[in-house]
Amino acid sequence: MLKIRLGVVFSPLKSKFCFLSPFSRSTYTSLNPIARKKGSVAQEQDVLRFEGLEINVPARTVTVDGRRVELTPKEYELLFYLVKNKNIALSRNKLLSDIWGYDFFGDDRTIDTHVKNLRNNLGEYRKFIVTLRGVGYKFEYEDQI
Repeated sequence: MLKIRLGVVFSPLKSKFCFLSPFSRSTYTSLNPIARKKGSVAQEQDVLRFEGLEINVPARTVTVDGRRVELTPKEYELLFYLVKNKNIALSRNKLLSDIWGYDFFGDDRTIDTHVKNLRNNLGEYRKFIVTLRGVGYKFEYEDQI
C-alpha cells in the first residue's frame, strides 16, 4: 500500500501543499510545474507588463519606462500582491495579514505609508494603484485586447 504524506510550504504570500514522500525527484518534478520550471529561463508569464511598468517576478525587479526602480522588500511584496489580485478591492487589514503576517502589531496606516512610497517610485504608473476610501486599495488595469 502506498502512503503519501502531505506537507505545507509557507511563503510570505501564500501556502501550498507539496508531496513529502515516497516520490523520487523525477516523479515530483513531473507532478509539480514549479519544480519543472526551476533552472529555466524566465518565461513570458514571469514578466508582467502594464504599459511602461514591467515586473520581473523571478528576478524581483521593477522597471518604469525601461529604467530600473529600487523597491524595498515590503514595497515589492505589496506591489506583487496588488498585481496578483488585479482589479480586486483589498482592505488594509487583508494586506496587513497577508503581507506583514498575523503577528504584526503596528497600525494599519503602515499600508498607507508603503503605498505612498510605492507610488512615488512608480512615477506616472502610480495611477494603477487606486485608493478605495474607507476600504483599502486595488491595482486597477484593464487588459488590452
